Amino acid sequence: METVALHTRLRPGREADYEAVHAVIPAELDTALREAGVHSWRIWRSGRELFHVVEVEDYAQMRAFLEEHPANIPWQARMAELLEVQDDYSGATSSVNLVWALP
Repeated sequence: METVALHTRLRPGREADYEAVHAVIPAELDTALREAGVHSWRIWRSGRELFHVVEVEDYAQMRAFLEEHPANIPWQARMAELLEVQDDYSGATSSVNLVWALP
């Protein structure tokens, strides 16, 4: 099991839209995420900054599975309207590295 931290940024003025879209995740996307090995995905927002914590069996495999998944393609198109930088699925590792943890 991997715990992965991610950081994304909203386009200016899209905070309410982002929260509204996430109020109900499409059932087919929920199923796809679980099939991809996701155990949990939590998102925090501070202004335009988004912080994700994902617990997944294998992050690289998850991304490969979801990249062309029919449930994920429309979701990513919607997220591209809201996020400052669109996810192009080129990376398979988190850009947020763990610095310290309280044991």
